[in-house]
Parts: sequence; structure tokens; C-alpha cells
Amino acid sequence: MRKILQRMDKPILLISIIMFAFGLIMVLSASSMESYMRYGFSPYHYFIRQAIFLGVGIIPFIFIIVFPTNKYRHLINIAMFGIIGVLFGLTVWGTVAKNAQSWFSIGPFNIQPSELAKIIIIMFLAIYYDKHKDELDNQWILIKPLILCIIIFLLVAIQPDLGTAGIIALLTIIMFYGVPMTKKTRNIYNKIFLGGILVILSILLVTGGSFLRGYQAERLNFKDPCERYQEDSGYQLCNSFIAFKNGGLTGQGIGESTQKYLYLPESYTDFIFPIIVEECGLIVGIIILIMYMILLYRIIRIAKRATNIHNSLISYGIFAYIFLHILVNLGGVMGLIPLTGVPLPYLSYGGSYTICLMVAIALVERVAIETNIKKEKSAKK
Repeated sequence: MRKILQRMDKPILLISIIMFAFGLIMVLSASSMESYMRYGFSPYHYFIRQAIFLGVGIIPFIFIIVFPTNKYRHLINIAMFGIIGVLFGLTVWGTVAKNAQSWFSIGPFNIQPSELAKIIIIMFLAIYYDKHKDELDNQWILIKPLILCIIIFLLVAIQPDLGTAGIIALLTIIMFYGVPMTKKTRNIYNKIFLGGILVILSILLVTGGSFLRGYQAERLNFKDPCERYQEDSGYQLCNSFIAFKNGGLTGQGIGESTQKYLYLPESYTDFIFPIIVEECGLIVGIIILIMYMILLYRIIRIAKRATNIHNSLISYGIFAYIFLHILVNLGGVMGLIPLTGVPLPYLSYGGSYTICLMVAIALVERVAIETNIKKEKSAKK
């Protein structure tokens, strides 16, 4: 185990420990009032649950860092078809929360299969394209795995969870572009994807989003939210802006947020970052962004140094997974893009996402370990 720790990427491990610990503290601070005042729970209710999630996540983390990535070849097809079956099952037995039938209730906990689907898609595409690396000039071989990804996208979209579905779509596209292919082939798919984007934008412009449900259409109206404070389309985002303003450079102090007193719903999940800035200040917010950038840089570095295609694609996929969550969450709470209800890595409360994030980090660390093992073997020759 000592050799495994020596071969891991230390900056990623250190950032993960710091961010998870800080996130746990902020979940306690952000959730205590809502837990007690809205639900009648103990102020420590969500803090304890998040600590349990982190404890559970350590188990797959340890397993993955000692388990070679090439061993997943025998399991990934089963996992891919299994998650499709589970997502189908949600349409019948799923629990509705936040206007989406995205969870299975198991005792006191809810499980969100779409979070696991993202990790499975990353592993599936990485292993598939590595297996067929000598056949990538065949167009059918190249696009065949995307069919299963599209099925998962559609199953998540009909829940409806458009935020998660959008991340699944973008994650798949980013990984697809990471596959080695000729310039001619890449140009063909550039035109296809660009055409698809133009079709979607045209539909939105022509229909005005009339095919969306009421609350989904409201999210497209995210400009000048404080002018619509009394409306659902402006209330959350305006309170997010107030939290940012209250924080200033140095913040009001941990535990001193006023927006968490039921002004800002979901303050410990989707809107954890405004609470962090309100309590700890813009300086801490900037430090968090810098830590994210270092983390993403280290993951890209591992992807480039990987010794085979599937390890490289795993790392690129995890990079996209984390980057898209950061981009969509922060873009939403800052009013740059529509709100989608996507958690912020390391900091937001949530069992399924926390455990899946720990799995993702473990996979990147395993790739780093395997690269270092190969480097050590080469040095001995």
C-alpha cells in the first residue's frame, strides 16, 4: 500500500482531502438552519449524512486504486446494459423530487443512478475505443458505442433532468473528440455536431421553448433576476447575488450567513458556492477556483502521460466530468447560464454525486499509478 501511495498524484490527493473536508464544514454551516427550521431535523442532520457518504466512498476509492484498469474490460458491458436497465426502472419505480423522477428511495437514503451512469459511460467509451484502436477508420466502429450513450441521455432527459442529460451529452462528445481519428473524419463530425447545435438553437428560437415544462422554461429567463424577485424565475438567483454581495472580500464569518435562513433554497446543494462566498469572502472563493484549476491541470497532465488509449481517455473523461459540473454549477449561480440543479464538486451535499466523484478521482489516481509503474519498469531496463 505504501508503494501505491508513493505512485499516486499527490496534488490531486491533497486537493481532494482539503476540498472534501472544507465542503463538509460548509454543508454543516449551510444546512443547519434549513434542516431545523424547514424539516424539523437536527441541525447536524445533513452534516452527518454527508460524513457517512464520504466514509462509504472511501471503500470503492481504495478498491479502485489497487485494481488495474484493464480488468474492467470484462465488466464494463454488463455495467453499461445494467445502468440502462436501472434507468428504465426509474420510469416505473422512481421517486419524484425536485420535479424529476430521478431517484430510488432505499430506507432513509435516495440513490440517483444517472450520476453512476456518467462514470460508466467514461469507462465504457475508454475501453471500447482502446479495444478497437486499429479499426477507427471504420465509421460504424467509431459511432456504434454512441448509440448506448444516446439511450442513456434520452432516459435521463425524460425524467426530466435536463441538466444531468446535458452533462451526459457533452461528456460523450468531449470523449469522442479525444479518440484518435484522421483529420478528414474529425472535420466530418465537426460539421455534424455543429449542425445539431444549430438545429437545437433554431427549435428553441422558433418555439420559444414551448415544448418545455413551465419550470424548465422559467430557467431560460435568467437575466436581471432581482427585477423578478417575487417570481420563481428570479427569486433563487437574486438571493444568490445577495449572498455574493454580502460576502465582500473577507466574508461575514463561518456560520454567519443570512441567506441560508430559508432565503436561498437548496443552500447546501446547488447554491453552496454563494453561501461559501457570503461566509468566507471572495478571496476564499477565488482560492477555490484556483484549486479547481490546479486539479484539472493535473488530470490533463495524467491523461497526456498515460501509456495507452484507455487510460488516456479515462483521464480525459474524468476531466470533462469535473469541469462540466464546475462550469454548469458556477455559471448557473452567477447568472451566466440557466440554473440546472447540478452539484458543485467536493462542496455540495449529495450522496450519489459524492461517492461517484470519489470513484472518479480514484480512477485518475489509478491511471497515474499505472503510468508510474510503467515508467519505473522502463528505467530498470
